Amino acid sequence: MIKEKENTETTANAGTKAPIIEIKNLHKTFGKNNQVLKGVNFTVNKGEDLVILGRSGSGKSVTIKCIVGLITPDKGEIKVFDENVLELTKKELNEIRVRIGFLFQSGALYDSMSVRENLAFTLRKHKRDLSADEIENEVMEALDNVGLTEAVDKMPSELSGGMRKRIGLARTLILKPEIILYDEPTTGLDTITSREISELILDIKQKQKTTAIIITHDMACAKLTADRIIVLKEGTIQAEGTYEELEKSEDEWVRSFFE
Repeated sequence: MIKEKENTETTANAGTKAPIIEIKNLHKTFGKNNQVLKGVNFTVNKGEDLVILGRSGSGKSVTIKCIVGLITPDKGEIKVFDENVLELTKKELNEIRVRIGFLFQSGALYDSMSVRENLAFTLRKHKRDLSADEIENEVMEALDNVGLTEAVDKMPSELSGGMRKRIGLARTLILKPEIILYDEPTTGLDTITSREISELILDIKQKQKTTAIIITHDMACAKLTADRIIVLKEGTIQAEGTYEELEKSEDEWVRSFFE
């Protein structure tokens, strides 16, 4: 059943599994008048891929940045792995972050480092007990997961947009996160490459048993990856349901995303 023009807590359609992410009454204002989030509520169940849709400025990216503590909300509650993120110490928050992968829209690679060095840097920062051989094995396994082992010695400037996205994803996967937050994973890519990235998101879910939130404007990506979709409008949840339910919505604004 589709929920429209409500801002009550949504319920996942993934059986009786307990939520791995819980967002309650989330508010965030920038400056004096730019209220981006106005009481957002939703849950994500373990093993679920949730897509968040919305126009630019609707609060999509702000929401997932709040989840990992990159942005502090003005009010609300964020629970991840049953821990209240807003009450954690810096050390406790960092321990949570290691279990959450964040794929930034740009890929966020270090331009002065090779692909190998980009991935190894992440490992050395978070897993200091690994030997050089173990780091190399982890790097190659992560690249194999995204189909780019041959790019290990390339510099970011030598990579196409699609390859940069894949390497960024490999760097995210190298810590074997339980949750992955994808911020516009197909933006700027051609149709074929966008589909390849969407299929890779599905493949990762099946192989790594991850849970994900996917921020996207790409409706082909949403259709392929989403177990469930929520639609944000001006900082509140306008609708929630499956792709098939929402494309038949009686709300003309919601339906406009699917046309």
